[in-house]
Amino acid sequence: MDSSCCCPASVAVAFLFLATIAFAVRIITSKIPERLEKKKRRHHPIGGTMLNQLINFNRLHHYMTELATKYKTYRLISPFRNEVYTSDPANVEYILKTNFENYGKGLYNYTILKDLLGDGIFTVDGDKWREQRKISSFEFSTRVLRDFSSVIFRRNVAKLANIIREATNSNQTFDIQDLFMKATLDSIFRVAFGVELDSMCGSNEEGKKFSNAFDDASAMSLRRYVDIFWKIKKALNIGTEAKLKEKIRVVDDFVYKLIRSKTEQMHESSDDCSWKKEDILSRFLQVTETDSKHPDIQEKVAREIKEETNGRKTTDIAEYTSELSEEALEKMHYLHAALTETLRLYPAVPVDAKICSSDDILPDGFSVKKGDMVAFQPYAMGRMKFIWGDDAKEFRPERWLDVNGCFRPESPFKFTAFQAGPRICLGKEFAYRQMKIFAAVLSRFFVFKLGDERKAVNYRTMINLHIDGGLHVRAFHRLGC
Repeated sequence: MDSSCCCPASVAVAFLFLATIAFAVRIITSKIPERLEKKKRRHHPIGGTMLNQLINFNRLHHYMTELATKYKTYRLISPFRNEVYTSDPANVEYILKTNFENYGKGLYNYTILKDLLGDGIFTVDGDKWREQRKISSFEFSTRVLRDFSSVIFRRNVAKLANIIREATNSNQTFDIQDLFMKATLDSIFRVAFGVELDSMCGSNEEGKKFSNAFDDASAMSLRRYVDIFWKIKKALNIGTEAKLKEKIRVVDDFVYKLIRSKTEQMHESSDDCSWKKEDILSRFLQVTETDSKHPDIQEKVAREIKEETNGRKTTDIAEYTSELSEEALEKMHYLHAALTETLRLYPAVPVDAKICSSDDILPDGFSVKKGDMVAFQPYAMGRMKFIWGDDAKEFRPERWLDVNGCFRPESPFKFTAFQAGPRICLGKEFAYRQMKIFAAVLSRFFVFKLGDERKAVNYRTMINLHIDGGLHVRAFHRLGC
């Protein structure tokens, strides 16, 4: 018997009835403020309800971008709390910096995400967060990690380039998102855990299972935000929660096995500590994309790369990769701008939510209550004309360059792909270094085109932004290499 059918129909009907009543009461009361507070409080306009989010789940970021176009900041009504979503940089700065202590992850976000992410830096507040942040901040700032990660990035991009070369020679299309994700996963596991995952070549079956399980668990965890019955499903171990439990078991088994292996390796190699100072996991244990629809931009990037690497002709990918210097990468301003423009329109985390700890008034003059979820929207913000101008939806790297062609950063409260304030992403420079090395090598040797120009590209709704079904491209050898 299918376990998802075990819940009696009468119970389901009863819960649906109670949820409907709760929605009705919430909406009615939200439209009739208490007389005593009428002159004091103003609340953001209502954009919809949690039900609208559920209906639009597979196009959630489009739906929320449409709302953000109407209202810089708006509310979605749920049975238990207001959910406030903002695209206003002034509000974002207030939430992430000015009144940082009042807007944390909170118990609500922690409860939803802890099964997948545990008590990690992305889910906790207070002392737990500060301790992990302190350790991570130190590790990411060390020259040892920078140099070690650069070696790993170069090694993996050479491996990736050879895979693409084989596909190019046989005139085959391939899923470049899948290859990028595998290359990134290989790099992260080598730098963070000291483990050769080798998912690009498919030699590690456990690594493949882990990657797929994590993606599925991410999508299922995000769905909890719009599924008011998820706790009941979890308690009964039915439906999506039963599937999520299984996916998390695969993730946990893989990661705990790595930790045990690393701990044993450290104990056995106590006399030789040279290797310990490379990967991040060892240190913690000791302590305790280029758009294929813009060929002109692709060519500008390729020209800059060629100029900054002295234009030397070579067909040896490994040799070119090993000689690609940090100094040359630093001079690639147009490449940096193109990558930043990609992140402006396609941020890794499209929505980031906090919980309000006490009643407050945002800079726009509207009130939020204790317990309200307050979220900023990097995906929607990248498309707002009042932030980026009339060409907000256009892919234009030049917006990041000054008159001399040098990269010009924007306020992190306007360009929010890496968060801002005390929680600003520690891996920002790490991420840029990997992206620039990969883009420099691949753009030097190949020209990329979409496998099917007519096929629509959409995302899969999950915690981070993924292309649904991958991004299938065809590569061609770049002439004049």
